[in-house]
Amino acid sequence: MNEIYELQYALDTFYFLVCGALVMWMAAGFSMLEAGLVRSKNTTEILTKNVALFAVSCFMYLICGYAIMYDGGIGLMGIEAFDQAEVLAASEEAGFSGDSVYSSASDFFFQVVFVATAMSIVSGAVAERMKLWSFLAFAVVMTGVIYPLEGSWTWNGKDVFGLYNLGELGFSDFAGSGIVHMAGAAAALAGVLLLGARKGKYGPNGQVNAIPGANLPLATLGTFILWMGWFGFNGGSVLKLGDASNAHSVAMVFLNTNAAAAGGLIGALLLARIWFGKADLTMALNGALAGLVAITAEPSTPTALQASAIGLIGGVIVVCSIMGLEKLKIDDPVGAISVHGVVGLFGLLVVPLTNDASTFLGQIVGALTIFGWVFIASTVVWLVIKVVAGIRVSEEDEFNGVDIAECGMEAYPEFTNK
Repeated sequence: MNEIYELQYALDTFYFLVCGALVMWMAAGFSMLEAGLVRSKNTTEILTKNVALFAVSCFMYLICGYAIMYDGGIGLMGIEAFDQAEVLAASEEAGFSGDSVYSSASDFFFQVVFVATAMSIVSGAVAERMKLWSFLAFAVVMTGVIYPLEGSWTWNGKDVFGLYNLGELGFSDFAGSGIVHMAGAAAALAGVLLLGARKGKYGPNGQVNAIPGANLPLATLGTFILWMGWFGFNGGSVLKLGDASNAHSVAMVFLNTNAAAAGGLIGALLLARIWFGKADLTMALNGALAGLVAITAEPSTPTALQASAIGLIGGVIVVCSIMGLEKLKIDDPVGAISVHGVVGLFGLLVVPLTNDASTFLGQIVGALTIFGWVFIASTVVWLVIKVVAGIRVSEEDEFNGVDIAECGMEAYPEFTNK
């Protein structure tokens, strides 16, 4: 039997690693999406932020984040490897009962790319006017402390500051609509409120001025990369592939993830056509992402038709949210707060409709806990950074573009008039 358990262990570990690699590929998706939706004079800086935040996230989660979230095992001393006897004993104990047995290193790798995803959400919302090094300073705290702590209350089942337990209240978030996406949006909202809108975004009489992105083909490519990476995001959260039951769950998660994305795009595209009289590509792209965020909280229990409906409603919500935030003069160049925050909340709230193990009370308390902690903690960190180093570039640098001011180079130098 040892050979069977070793094979199961190897298969589950390999599946975990492949899904982690797919989620890592989402970093490229965020980079392309954000580079496409900002103006050309800010492209190099947004790309630098995205590649740097991934490295910072990996480093901070290795140093302390994983230890905070999952009670040690990884930190300055490195990963504690299973010896062969421990692997076989754990595998044999789990058998084919559905329990997950995989390498601790693969677990860390899968978790760390989720941390980077949460931080990537912040990047787009504060684009075109935030100082690069101030953003990276915030990334250190977000990925090293803020995110891991709320992750310990949710996926690790710890009491919230010793007061209450979300799991006991019936909170469930399968792959992170709230834990990852709404958390990232809460941090982004705190930063945007302190940062203010881009110059010229809002007129003196309250009018909203559109600031179109420089490269919609790139934004579309980024959306497709994210769509593909999401199969690892949701599919990997099954945690296991080595038996018939979990293999079926993986297939359903893939099916529902794709169905929700398609529904979200269709919902956003149709509403944009009704509302604006045109087929708005940026709304369609955000609609697809909204569908993905909405289904992330529970992609395993809905039918494909239910997943499509959840995604479609998410697509409708994101269009309304983007327009609503514009009215409130909350400037989010890529719609990240709406996609990941507002729709992330919606995703949490619909979980009890298909998952009997969850409760509406648990979902509401969980959402308030995640948002409240991340928003308040992020506001404090942003304020400290603002006082110490400042968070916004000068008006002159913003006008000329942060590429030159922050990075000393342009993304498209051949198009610049000299």
